[in-house]
Amino acid sequence: MEYFRVHIFITGKVQGVYFRQNTAFKAQELNVSGWIRNLKDGRVEAVFEGEKTNINKLLNWCKQGPKDAIVRNTEIINEPFKNEYSDFQIIKTA
Repeated sequence: MEYFRVHIFITGKVQGVYFRQNTAFKAQELNVSGWIRNLKDGRVEAVFEGEKTNINKLLNWCKQGPKDAIVRNTEIINEPFKNEYSDFQIIKTA
């Protein structure tokens, strides 16, 4: 099994549409750990850690988001896997 970590920034209509909550549900379903938060500039930021296949499924989901979201761009930064998180959390707006 191959484990990965990605840092993602999502741009578009991604706040006020339950993006964070739905991403958290999906992450838990896929056994991906990390966190997600809103940024003051209107983007959503997240860090995902887990099995490569599940990370890719979650990234693909983020490119669409929940039904009321309009995702314009996803910036994905690969980072070294750290096994840093034991669960997935919604954290305070940065």
